Amino acid sequence: MTPPQNPATDELGLLVAVLPERLQGPVRALPEDELLEVVLDLGRPPEARLVGRSASLGDVPISHADLAAVLARVGPLGEDNRAGIERTLHRISALRNRRGEVVGLTLRVGRALTGTVEVLRDLIGTGLSLLLLGPPGVGKTTKLREVARVLSSELGKRVMVVDTSNEIGGDGDIPHAGIGSARRMQVSRPERQHAVMIEAVENHMPEVIIVDEIGTEADAAAARTIAERGVQLVGTAHGNTLENIILNPTLSDLVGGVHVVTLSDEEARRRGTSKTVRERRAPPTFDMVVEMVNRDEVRVHRDTAAAVDGLLAGRPTGGERRLTRNGQLEVEPERPPETAERAVAAGRATAALGVGERRGPLRIHPHAVSRELLERVLRNTGANARVVARPDAADIILALKSRADEPRIRRAAERPGVVVHALKRSTATEMRRVLRQVFPGLGGLDESEVRQAVQEAEQAIRRVLTEGVTVSLAPRPPRLRKLQHGLFLRHHLESRSVGSEPTRHLVVAPTGVMPQTEELAPNG
Repeated sequence: MTPPQNPATDELGLLVAVLPERLQGPVRALPEDELLEVVLDLGRPPEARLVGRSASLGDVPISHADLAAVLARVGPLGEDNRAGIERTLHRISALRNRRGEVVGLTLRVGRALTGTVEVLRDLIGTGLSLLLLGPPGVGKTTKLREVARVLSSELGKRVMVVDTSNEIGGDGDIPHAGIGSARRMQVSRPERQHAVMIEAVENHMPEVIIVDEIGTEADAAAARTIAERGVQLVGTAHGNTLENIILNPTLSDLVGGVHVVTLSDEEARRRGTSKTVRERRAPPTFDMVVEMVNRDEVRVHRDTAAAVDGLLAGRPTGGERRLTRNGQLEVEPERPPETAERAVAAGRATAALGVGERRGPLRIHPHAVSRELLERVLRNTGANARVVARPDAADIILALKSRADEPRIRRAAERPGVVVHALKRSTATEMRRVLRQVFPGLGGLDESEVRQAVQEAEQAIRRVLTEGVTVSLAPRPPRLRKLQHGLFLRHHLESRSVGSEPTRHLVVAPTGVMPQTEELAPNG
């Protein structure tokens, strides 16, 4: 018999309790720390999504009654089609048909994690405004929640959280304990966020305002107003890097804005530039910018104004690298521009040796082309390459022809060993054309055979993860076996090649349960 759960301490139990009864047991059986969300789509079997994999929750399709039962146990859906569970961080999001009826639900697990802000603790205590940037899912909102707790409960500051989607403070009128003693202002509609930001300053005398997802021109103007009144502002914005914000006309004001200046002949000669240059227009709203590379690594620009000026002048501004490793904080100070340029040149020089002489995968940055499509092409072709988010971290840049001449791409191409390939269109055919130039051996693989091998591997992965069984695959040529090996490795599964040609094939099993078979290195 399962012991009773304590709702005060078992927040996951509160989420499980809103599910149809037949699903509660299978969800509780999953690893709690890996569970990300539960997906309920009308007419389809329910599914749980975990870190790096998915798991089936049964074969019975979801019905209208199942969806109605969940909605009856949670708060009402807002205009953003989101609901929550009071005093938790869980989020329930709805899919609707054209008649407005709910036909699907995503139940996202919310967690208040402590210790995530240690990498920034010395920065938030300075009283300076801080802007967090990074791709979705990297943990920006989690860090904001921790910032609110540390500033309010540990440093004793008057903190006001502007919570547009209730993701920081959770659902209900009483905010989640994860924000400490910070106060929380909810926002009735997303388009009113800027008005609530100003109201927070004018009515409640905060020392710090925390806001998630500054995304409109009105939000940016409100942020500047707050900063000019001497209130510390900690927020996030849409963009992965500081350069993304500079190039975004809506949000560039957050870092000072950009305008075009015409120089005199003498000044242009002194600077060594053209007569028309881009310069920062005003002081930045945020004193510091933090680029979140992943959950454990950040890059800190301690002086936003200097970093923006450097980027506009074409100088590399790598920032201060901070990394949490085994619970310990490692800090790599920012290097002077000259040192940084030499380091970039040395790092890129290896790309000039050729693909066959490289150690590790080739790094490819997609510019104005589909990253998802590129990753699929790399997976299907078996190319020894990976996609990176920053052009200054790439050996090869795939850019749409109409965008290949942009300043950031020109600057990246000036570094030794970096090659820019222009694509006429963002299509798989164009990407494969370039990859065949870079990896000449790829041309011998038949596309249909690659597709079949990938599909077979994906089916095997699902069986191993959901049923825990060992699966034997069909015989494949060595290069296709290598491709399948790589797919299994990404899901942390064991795979070995057995037999002899032409019937040599792969066997894949859960980690630690591989039967005693003839071994072969993962190259097939």
